[in-house]
Amino acid sequence: MFDLPTLSSNGITLKPLMLSHAIDLAEACQDGELWKINETSVPEPDKVIDYINIAESMPDRQAFVVIDELTGKAIGTTSFHDILPFAKRLEIGYTWYAKSYWRTHVNTTCKLMLLTYIFETLEYQTVGWRTDIGNHRSQAAIERLGAKKDGVIRGNRVRRDGVISDTVMYSLIKYEWPIVKLKLTKNLMMLTKTL
Repeated sequence: MFDLPTLSSNGITLKPLMLSHAIDLAEACQDGELWKINETSVPEPDKVIDYINIAESMPDRQAFVVIDELTGKAIGTTSFHDILPFAKRLEIGYTWYAKSYWRTHVNTTCKLMLLTYIFETLEYQTVGWRTDIGNHRSQAAIERLGAKKDGVIRGNRVRRDGVISDTVMYSLIKYEWPIVKLKLTKNLMMLTKTL
């Protein structure tokens, strides 16, 4: 495994998730009552400490907190998970942001920082994403990044309401990265013109 860096760009900082972020994250998940969205992994406000402890206990997950530098507050999380060092593959997931940050520069900034680190520092070959088949907003966001749909794994996840559901899998390969990086950089320039 590798030590998580602190990454910063466009007023957003990613750093290792710690219990000291719990109060901010409890507030962030209340922005939009995100835990009520059936297809996501956003914790209930009173379960944020458990969420952080679980993230820390998972051997193949390394979690970041997302900080808005303007306020100094944690506004969400994202993680590396299913890390396969020998195959040079990992997935990005457990990503959520307070609803007021949806469709802003935040997700593009985070993904640009993470993908740059994965492909250019770690020199990994493949990045994957997975999402519930019913989470169309997440699928659209992953596709906007430039990831390719690999397929659907049927019946491998259980939603909060107990319904067994399917997972949509996506990936991005290192040779695709230069074009995706250019696209993300251009998108980010447009999004940050108003900052």
